[in-house]
Amino acid sequence: MTTKRDFYEILEVNKTASAEELKKAYRKQAIRFHPDKNPGDKESEEKFKEAAEAYEILSDPDKRQRYDQFGHAGLGNGGGFGGYGGGMNMEDIFRHFGDIFGGGFDDGFSSFFGGGGRRGGRTVNRGSNLRVRVKLSLDEIAHGVEKKIKVNKYISCTICRGTGAKSGSAYQTCSTCKGSGHVTRVTSTFIGQMQTTSTCPHCGGEGKVITDKCPECTGNGIIKGEEVISIKIPAGVGEGMQLSMSGKGNAAARGGVAGDLLIQIEEIKHPELVRDGNNLLYNHYISVPEAALGSQAEIPGVDGPIRIKVEPGTQGGKVIRLKGKGIPSVNSYEGKGDLLVTIHVWTPKTLSKEEKAILEKLAKSSNFHPSPTEKEKGFFSKMKDIFE
Repeated sequence: MTTKRDFYEILEVNKTASAEELKKAYRKQAIRFHPDKNPGDKESEEKFKEAAEAYEILSDPDKRQRYDQFGHAGLGNGGGFGGYGGGMNMEDIFRHFGDIFGGGFDDGFSSFFGGGGRRGGRTVNRGSNLRVRVKLSLDEIAHGVEKKIKVNKYISCTICRGTGAKSGSAYQTCSTCKGSGHVTRVTSTFIGQMQTTSTCPHCGGEGKVITDKCPECTGNGIIKGEEVISIKIPAGVGEGMQLSMSGKGNAAARGGVAGDLLIQIEEIKHPELVRDGNNLLYNHYISVPEAALGSQAEIPGVDGPIRIKVEPGTQGGKVIRLKGKGIPSVNSYEGKGDLLVTIHVWTPKTLSKEEKAILEKLAKSSNFHPSPTEKEKGFFSKMKDIFE
């Protein structure tokens, strides 16, 4: 399995780089490894895609925050363009980052290298992204889960198979751009002639026009429908974290690239356990006799009930740390958090005459009156438990 390189390293910037510095760094790498400048060079093409992926993540404040906190694992199932294991797509790169070079990624590179940046020079339509919220219990977060959800969205037309044409021959090459998808104009300026390339206004950059539209989708190639999508959510995700599945959003018009499905994580609060990062917190209440004599108890855990032992003489506020009984990190190599059990000694609010008499007798014993030294020890012991 190939280890992904650090995104900051790919763009050759430090982790405090501003948005403008990231943009300049990406432009530099994109020009250096662009396919038009390195025809047939597979290594350069991969580095071109790698730079685009790095910029796609770091230029988005939310994705950058998750990457800084969790690394590649925080971007979903392996990262990837789109954030959830989606492979790099050249059309996506050209479409996403056209503003980097001003007025279109393709046109900027066309004038720079003398070639077209789009595949075949044609515009590739892209469907819009969809956003869904998925609620997870603490148990599902602790172990990871696969959820199947039904999504209402635009799907490829089943009649024309997304082409938008009534039949396979119901379209023709655009007469304006001759099928290239773009038109070139030469204008005279005071510094000489300038050549500009833009999207064909007649066919919208597709290079062809439909002569007989599909009656089902009226030429768009998409219709409203639904899809059942299986989402694999890794263990350790948290409230507000966003995953994405490439190509699971709305279908694009006339056979273009589908959008992404963005999955927002919501945590369902556990009735007894409280999450603190990867640690879990639990309050355990015991009686005065149990604190003095010691006791055993069963408490809840994400892997099932856990038995704990309260030592004789345990003071209120003591924290028992159960290592590895918390939530696993999204970055699995960091291991699991701990379960921190805080002991609370419950003092009864009402007493019977018999109980009151017993306690009055016990109160006269020196064992029930801590010395100043013991008070001091108790304070520092409590601090140690909390910060260990």
